[in-house]
Amino acid sequence: MRKASLVLAAFVVAAPALAQGMKAAPAAGTVGALKASFDAVGGYIVRSAEEMPDADFAFKPTPEVRSFGQILGHVADANNMICSAVLGQANPAPGVEKGTTSKAGLVAALKASYTYCGQAYAMPDAEAGRMIKLFGHERPRFAGLLANLTHNWEHYGNLVTYLRLKGMVPPSSQPKK
Repeated sequence: MRKASLVLAAFVVAAPALAQGMKAAPAAGTVGALKASFDAVGGYIVRSAEEMPDADFAFKPTPEVRSFGQILGHVADANNMICSAVLGQANPAPGVEKGTTSKAGLVAALKASYTYCGQAYAMPDAEAGRMIKLFGHERPRFAGLLANLTHNWEHYGNLVTYLRLKGMVPPSSQPKK
């Protein structure tokens, strides 16, 4: 029953990416389905960062929320932190949100975090049930990937709002080329 729930969760999470017209079918298996969605959202987040003008990286819709650039740094930090736990490695680049403010630096940090996470999303399904310590609890590696993926989609939603407030069309709504 638990495996069936995990499989269902993977496909529910992968559905938004599939609905956005992914170019390739997801890799076989549950981790492959997560990877397909992770690749899609990562592409959208990086494109959002590349398309937002430098001057708008400090933009905040209200004073209480993160700036556009801070969200990007937060996503890079979370990718590195969660994927390093999934991989059983030390975090390769902590502190992006607090230490990087330039567009060039944030785009580079994001791209590096997605490359790094690619290692975690490349694991075979057979290894996805191995337990890791994440957020103070023992969890299967699959749960770490799922948490990371949903976190990325959550913050892409924030970025969409910021882009729309700046009169821009988010990558996921742009015409397909």
